Amino acid sequence: MKRLSVLRHAKSSWDDPHLDDFDRPLNERGWKSARRIGAEMKRRHMRFDLVLASTAARVRETIDGVQEEFDFDAPIQFEPRIYMTTEGTLLELIRALPEKVKAPLLVGHNPDLEHLLVGLTHDDKDGLRRRIASKYPTAALAVVELPAKKWADIESGSGEIVELILPKELD
Repeated sequence: MKRLSVLRHAKSSWDDPHLDDFDRPLNERGWKSARRIGAEMKRRHMRFDLVLASTAARVRETIDGVQEEFDFDAPIQFEPRIYMTTEGTLLELIRALPEKVKAPLLVGHNPDLEHLLVGLTHDDKDGLRRRIASKYPTAALAVVELPAKKWADIESGSGEIVELILPKELD
């Protein structure tokens, strides 16, 4: 069984309309949500052994905000292919994870993460997949269990979302 956590970046700022999308920072609400998710990760004693993240500014700042409350205690690998990508590329990155990685956290963007989560999983009794399919909000964290012995063997539709944490539900 493999376990993959997926975090969407927190809310970004649109204050500067001339700023390139890649360089957009978090807004104040985004910083608050990132800290809130970090505090919840800490409360749940979550552990990761690799953070695989987009190189975009808002993802880097989301990681910074999370780390104000939660120490990843894991290497952070910034991967340019996560920015403006596809579900297929994300799946390739996951399938290429080394087997020594047991608990990765993928940090990126929508709609790519939403498509990945819906594509990797089947419907669950709690309706978490259905909720993600309708909207995977900023700073949301999903945990997926995948019935595979190796990352390379992960199949579409095989996983189940076992946790969905939304900052707005933590108030």
